[in-house]
Amino acid sequence: MCALFIEALGSKLSIALTQSLSTDLLILLGLGLSGLVLLSLWKGNSVKGKLPPGPTPLPIIGNILQLNTKNIVKSLSILAKNYGPVFTVYLGMRPTVVLYGYKAVKEALVDRAEEFGGRGSFPVMDKAIQGLGIVFSNGERWKQTRRFSLIVLRNMGMGKKTIEDKIQEEALCLVEALKKTNGSPCDPSFLLACVPCNVISSIIFQNRFDYSDQKFHALIESFHDNLRILSTSWIQLCNAFPALLYLPGSHNKLFKNIAHQKNIILEKVKEHKEALDPSNPQDFIDYFLIQVEKEKYNKQSEFTMDNLITTCWDVFSAGTETTSTTMTYGLLLLLKHPEISVKIQEEIQRVIGRHRSPSMQDRSSMPYTDAVVHEIQRYIDILPINMPHVVTKDIQFRDYFITKGTKILTSLNSVLHDEKAFPNPEQFDPSHFLDASGNFKKSDHFMAFSAGKRVCLGESLARMELFLVLTHILQNFTLKSLVDPQDIDTSPAAIGIGSVPPLYELCFIPV
Repeated sequence: MCALFIEALGSKLSIALTQSLSTDLLILLGLGLSGLVLLSLWKGNSVKGKLPPGPTPLPIIGNILQLNTKNIVKSLSILAKNYGPVFTVYLGMRPTVVLYGYKAVKEALVDRAEEFGGRGSFPVMDKAIQGLGIVFSNGERWKQTRRFSLIVLRNMGMGKKTIEDKIQEEALCLVEALKKTNGSPCDPSFLLACVPCNVISSIIFQNRFDYSDQKFHALIESFHDNLRILSTSWIQLCNAFPALLYLPGSHNKLFKNIAHQKNIILEKVKEHKEALDPSNPQDFIDYFLIQVEKEKYNKQSEFTMDNLITTCWDVFSAGTETTSTTMTYGLLLLLKHPEISVKIQEEIQRVIGRHRSPSMQDRSSMPYTDAVVHEIQRYIDILPINMPHVVTKDIQFRDYFITKGTKILTSLNSVLHDEKAFPNPEQFDPSHFLDASGNFKKSDHFMAFSAGKRVCLGESLARMELFLVLTHILQNFTLKSLVDPQDIDTSPAAIGIGSVPPLYELCFIPV
């Protein structure tokens, strides 16, 4: 009996030990294989030289645990202090080279623009955009689409008096809409988005939306929603581990929003095709449709209906969201610093007065207002890490070797918050762009629109909109906060691909 018990116990122990060893062995094998995969990737990227230094990555997940996905900007700042202005992080299994500080960013984006001019992988948007359009495309498609779009936008008046007239018209519509609030508290984000959205709409569709149009409200809210989603930790994880895109999550809401926005554009394209007069193009869609027809027998043509839809979406969404978010954030900063609003209004009164609309000609005589517009963009740092780039060939960069296809992250935050160029960079201070005599002072560190070959397509348009909208508002209203300015928190609600301003209300008091 005792012998049988001992034999049975021994058998169970043997089975348990075997199962335990099997589990441990599987874990060891998994870690070993992961290590081998990572090692092969390291070797593949250092066969002719070496990558910049960086924190030691873990198998499979890389350095993701060492980064705060809620504030990637702060994490990169800490790493730059430890590893210098050029370092490597693994967002998943592949290396990403980070360029931190003005010298490194300028050397890459400006001095070596061709080599650093590729668009890096952005899995969340790659799935939605499929490599079409301007922002997320590469190679010949990007070159042809961007070149064509620039020509058309200039034909449509971008950077000229014709587009200035449209911005002034929309700014006056905004003033009338703000008057209807009767000085009551309101969230300014929708109304501030109406101006850039309608200006872009007039360029692409040759029509504008009425501010009371509920479809217009839904469209703008979906653009705001996109920025909020793209700035979440979840999206950072999805970009590092694209397999997560097959799971439920906020990325699906993003895809739904983009599909809805593209459908609006598709309906406009269908209307344009029916009424197209090739000898008299009226807007961006007309010009593109004419080019599609010209190249219909070219099987390699980049001018396709799919590329038209996505290119329009690029221009429409980027032209609406970044400018409106900058304006929304800008008014919050002016609520926090009411003395700055007073100085702008004094300059408006001195240069423009009360009886005519502000124009771009006024800007040269309004250095303080110009400095405030620049300081808003510098301080809020709307795209703190820039869109990802990729090197287009094997290169030697400083003491390091970077292989073709390696993703590059350029920290615009480190340039816009450089304490050598902008003393006390964490302070909102218009004197960052003023000399000792009070004249406007340019800065090479002002890279709010990025730099080099991938610089923002609509930079000149955005500059016009920001100056004209701000001056129209402060010519007609005093901004009143609902709380003591000292209690206003201007910290972003989220920091990811963009800096998202916190929700707030204010009163527009007629002057």
